[in-house]
Amino acid sequence: MAGALTPRDWRAVAGTPFEVQKRAVTAARGMVVTNHPLASAAGVEMLAGGGNAIDAAVAALFALSVVEPMMVGIFGAGHAQLRLADGRHLVIDGYTTAPAAARADMYRPVSDRWPDYMDTHGRENTVGVRAVGVPGTLAAWCEMLARFGTMPLPAAMAPAIRHAETGFQVTGYLAECIEEAASDLAADPESARVFLPGGRALRKGDRLVRGDYARTLRTIADDGPAALYGGALGRRIVEHIARGGGYVAVDDLTRYRTIQRAPVVGRYRGLDVAGCPPPTGGGVHLIQMLKLLEAYDVRRLGFGTADSIHLLAEAMKIAFADRAAATGDPDFVAVPVDRLLAASYAASRRGEIDPGKAREFGAGVPVAGSPHTTHVSVADADGNVIAATQTIHALFGARTMAPLTGVLLNNTMQIFDPHPGHALSIAPGKRMTSSMAPTIVFDDGRPILALGLPGGVRIFTSVLQALVNLIDHGMTLQEAVEAPRVWTQGQELEVEDAVPETVRAALAARGHRVVPVPHVAGGMAAIALAADGMLTGAACWRADGTPVGLGGGYARAGIRFWPNARRI
Repeated sequence: MAGALTPRDWRAVAGTPFEVQKRAVTAARGMVVTNHPLASAAGVEMLAGGGNAIDAAVAALFALSVVEPMMVGIFGAGHAQLRLADGRHLVIDGYTTAPAAARADMYRPVSDRWPDYMDTHGRENTVGVRAVGVPGTLAAWCEMLARFGTMPLPAAMAPAIRHAETGFQVTGYLAECIEEAASDLAADPESARVFLPGGRALRKGDRLVRGDYARTLRTIADDGPAALYGGALGRRIVEHIARGGGYVAVDDLTRYRTIQRAPVVGRYRGLDVAGCPPPTGGGVHLIQMLKLLEAYDVRRLGFGTADSIHLLAEAMKIAFADRAAATGDPDFVAVPVDRLLAASYAASRRGEIDPGKAREFGAGVPVAGSPHTTHVSVADADGNVIAATQTIHALFGARTMAPLTGVLLNNTMQIFDPHPGHALSIAPGKRMTSSMAPTIVFDDGRPILALGLPGGVRIFTSVLQALVNLIDHGMTLQEAVEAPRVWTQGQELEVEDAVPETVRAALAARGHRVVPVPHVAGGMAAIALAADGMLTGAACWRADGTPVGLGGGYARAGIRFWPNARRI
């Protein structure tokens, strides 16, 4: 494994060849990998100022809420896994909850059958204020900073405020996202004013200044999270939600609490893989799939071959069948984590896999998810590591912005099953189930890898493929995050365009319904931590991902200015 995490020149991996499009970065004192260069730079600014990885991650997340607004915001949801230098290892659950006024039958479902199962009449669970859940991101970010960081909140927020006030250049990625959501954004006056000024969608190279949001961030920097959770900012947003017939109330904000949870951990080929526990299914089902694969000689099957993709697809279908049936908020659903992670259970499910034929595994209720999320991986020289996946769910969330705040609202109520009587059905105060999988891998207790990505239900399957690429196929970190991906939850098998037609045909011959796609899930952000202290960061081509490292250091002790110079 150590060799697989050592940077080296690109080479062909046995099986399907591919070329990487970005370069990894190596540094000694700290590494920040996010899906925007300004956010990565904001994190490194904290490290350069003497802060730790948690300071850097929080600064990066606030900056992302400015420069990657379609993915993340202070009115959103997320999970973060932290492994601290003192050995503490924990998860901060900052996911959204259903408002107190929510009910299992609050939406009118379009259909009882897939693919329209999760849709509702009028798109009420998708667009607009009726789709908004009680936010957790701001509470979680501020809590992580206060408990585990070293910087005051105003310092961590300074880069975000600066970019909101002075503006930043719109990337092609952001411009494409605005164009995709333009019809809904145009229907919301505040969103239209920001992202479609004068009726024209912002284009690559345009400068975007977010004055209202800068003022909101300054209020939070001065007053802390209380500004939102019961303060004037929160009341202003709730008034906007109430005017549109939404459900989030001031009491929902004041009652919101993050939850500290213990990570779920499983072994794969001698390494410990740690993920976030339910209500997210990402960690549990990632480990479940690894246990299914461990009995196979994955390396011998080769990367991107029909044999290896078939095996991955069958493991994914088994995991999704179990996820749909059993995973949810542990305060409302008895999630059988121990059984899902047991070697005996993996062996029993493994027996259902036919190496020569695609099978159905009783997928049950289909699961909704949004690919429009973001991820931050940060490590510092002292041994602090954080992997955090955060979202406002869909692209631009509910596609509505509270007036004069610059705050885009989440649409996480879409994650719930709109049909009553199921594990994922709506209930007051219930946390949504996600597929977020911020992951940290350990070798004999030492963290050696932190990674994650956006992508909704495609997240934990993409993390699976990155780990298999590293551990089984011996790829470099850059190769592992950029390698072509596949995905299925039991219906079509999505295969990225880079997979050769011959492989697709062989998969179709085994019974897979192959669908070529431009990309599976979003931009992965990964850090490898070597035994000598060097940190390697990598991000993939599927987003604006940028690793930024901190090298060099301070002057050697005892140095004097011009100690041997003659005084003139």
